[in-house]
Amino acid sequence: MNVKEFERKEKNAAELSVSVTPEEFESAVQRAYIKYRGSIQIPGFRKGKAPRKIIENIYGSDIFYEEAVDDIAPKALEAGKQEKELYTVGKPTVLDVDYEEDKSVTIKFLIYLYPEITVENYKGLTAPKMPVRVTKKDVEREIQQVRERNARLESVDRPAENGDILNIDFEGVIDGAAFEGGKGEGQDLELGSGMFVPGFEEQLIGAKAGDQVDVKITFPENYTPDLASKSAVFHVKVNEVKEKILPELDDEFAKDVSEYDTLEEYTASVREELSEHKHMESDKGFSELIFSRLADSIQGDIPDAMLEEEVDKMYSDFRYRLSSQGMDPDRYMEMVDMDEESIRDEMLDAAEQRIRTDLALEYIAKKENLQVTEKDIEEEYQRMSEEFDRAIDEVKRVVPLDVVKTNIKMNKARQLVMMYAVPEKKEKKSDKGEDAE
Repeated sequence: MNVKEFERKEKNAAELSVSVTPEEFESAVQRAYIKYRGSIQIPGFRKGKAPRKIIENIYGSDIFYEEAVDDIAPKALEAGKQEKELYTVGKPTVLDVDYEEDKSVTIKFLIYLYPEITVENYKGLTAPKMPVRVTKKDVEREIQQVRERNARLESVDRPAENGDILNIDFEGVIDGAAFEGGKGEGQDLELGSGMFVPGFEEQLIGAKAGDQVDVKITFPENYTPDLASKSAVFHVKVNEVKEKILPELDDEFAKDVSEYDTLEEYTASVREELSEHKHMESDKGFSELIFSRLADSIQGDIPDAMLEEEVDKMYSDFRYRLSSQGMDPDRYMEMVDMDEESIRDEMLDAAEQRIRTDLALEYIAKKENLQVTEKDIEEEYQRMSEEFDRAIDEVKRVVPLDVVKTNIKMNKARQLVMMYAVPEKKEKKSDKGEDAE
């Protein structure tokens, strides 16, 4: 096998014609005959025993050609890629097959070449970085949420107020008929929590234990298709009204909810945790912007086949995640009024961003000649062992060494980019009366 013709096209596509010798094609035809002779019945011969020449005389000399081409095309493509030192992406397409007089065959492929890109100025990329500010209100809000979680409930004999917990039985009807999912008994509902459809909770403010209330609502347009935009009436019985009694904000509260002995110490720890969290958020947002700008800076075309391949991976991951959470992916898509095509369309921008980022990191790793040490490899296997909760020997059997080395180089390239990244300076005044960090 040898390359007969090679021509580059737009967006990293190319046409590659590979010549297959008569001997190589004859071997492929013979393999096709052996594969299919068992399904061919020829009068005078037992099924599967008819000689190849007899079959070809009856059905034509080219009866096995198509199968032979299917058999030998991958080998021809691989031989052509090696001869021209080509690295391809996506699925190749057979464009044409020429059967020559000397019994040789030329197969023309449409292939997509791995993009050759360049990246300029990957050192010193700039992006806005969110300033880290922890205000007094932030701390108070966090502590209030802890108080809410530790509140005790007390039954009260008064009209319900916003923030109260109601225990209710309910049944919803549309045009007088009950509908699936519209009935519940003994369910707790916090007024103002937004747990139920808009307008439901507000109509229960003022109700007392024992009251029966007809709640009239209209389901939102983006609700499940069966109920979207429909009007319904819920017959609600209020079984009990409970008030939340918050714990006192004192040293005893601090001891109950934390490892600290005083409210002052606990408050300081809340501030510190909020600061750490906001620093992480700021760093993450800054990093995402830097790599977005890195992706935008590459010069070179992305083959459509490469983009489709990445979308395939993302769509498979999307379905796997839903299934692992106990949800039927098809049912979920029906609920959000989307189909496979629309979801894949939404993934296109993110898929291109991923590809461009990975290509940039590969370029940087090569240009900077980033090396992988034995220590790097062992540490990466150890990290994967802990992440997937598997013995390190098992991880080494499952994850190829080349994959590990690539991951390490990409991570080192990421670290290099971030080491030189610079936050854009932007002054922002603190709110009056609030402390900041």
